[in-house]
Amino acid sequence: MPISLETKQKIFSLLKTAMLKHCPPLVNNKNKAEAFEVIGNIPTEYGSKKTIVSGMYMASIAFRTDSVVFYFFPCYMNEAAFKPLAPNTWKLLKGKTCFHFKKENDFNEQEIEALFKKGMEFYKKQGWLK
Repeated sequence: MPISLETKQKIFSLLKTAMLKHCPPLVNNKNKAEAFEVIGNIPTEYGSKKTIVSGMYMASIAFRTDSVVFYFFPCYMNEAAFKPLAPNTWKLLKGKTCFHFKKENDFNEQEIEALFKKGMEFYKKQGWLK
């Protein structure tokens, strides 16, 4: 059964609320009806050309046809440190950083909070977050 717009909006709202708890110190970089993004708060070099960006990308959420996706970049750099923190959420992972939420009860606030707490510690160690 396809996911309803109402269910997508509820999942999006839950994830956005969880992300906003960490702003500041994270910075809201994109805030649209169907997409939300947070980044670190220290300008840093990025990419092979070492371009200075306003903050290192951390996480975003967006609507897709069949789900709400939650991209969480810190787990790409250290999967072993993050996977045990969110065993139920990890079942929704497709690829390296993209979690696909299709049902409201897929959202686990404690696991998302644990991911952000660990991610922010990691970003502070990297010098990407004050």
